[in-house]
Amino acid sequence: MNICVFLSAADLDDRYTVPARDFAHRLGKAGHTLVWGGSDTGLMKVVADGVEEAGGRLVGVSVDFLAAKARPVADQMVFAKDLAERKALLLAKSDAIVVMVGGTGTLDEATEILELKKHGKHTKPVVLLNTAGFYDGLKAQFRRMEEEGFLPIPLTDLVFFAEDGAAALAYLEETVSSRG
Repeated sequence: MNICVFLSAADLDDRYTVPARDFAHRLGKAGHTLVWGGSDTGLMKVVADGVEEAGGRLVGVSVDFLAAKARPVADQMVFAKDLAERKALLLAKSDAIVVMVGGTGTLDEATEILELKKHGKHTKPVVLLNTAGFYDGLKAQFRRMEEEGFLPIPLTDLVFFAEDGAAALAYLEETVSSRG
């Protein structure tokens, strides 16, 4: 399975890097391919290193203006002309999406993917990996959106909140295999 992971390229502390490395090892050990933003810095590097160490494949989708930060060796590396093309390529190359901790870029990617799913433009499972309660506020906001009628589909059909990498990967494997 090709799993797109949206996440930060920032250097973060152990409360984020240790669970990210664990998820990456699980992904690679299960024989899955990481599809990610292609960066060789920060949390993106931690996850790419973990997947590679565990035997998984790496498919990077960087963007021209970040080419200097791209991982020098991956199974495949593509350079998009801009962020919009990058997001489209990441989605096209993946069977499932995991949103890990990140800043405004990660939030932009997550909301676009969810908006496309809401409108039926893709049916891929989306997981928000809620490491250290990072997405508790967003989870509460989504629940409010659902309760007050802002979501045309049930929240559970839109996104799955996982508290750890094991739950995230189990959900994705079950969901993708049940679709055939």
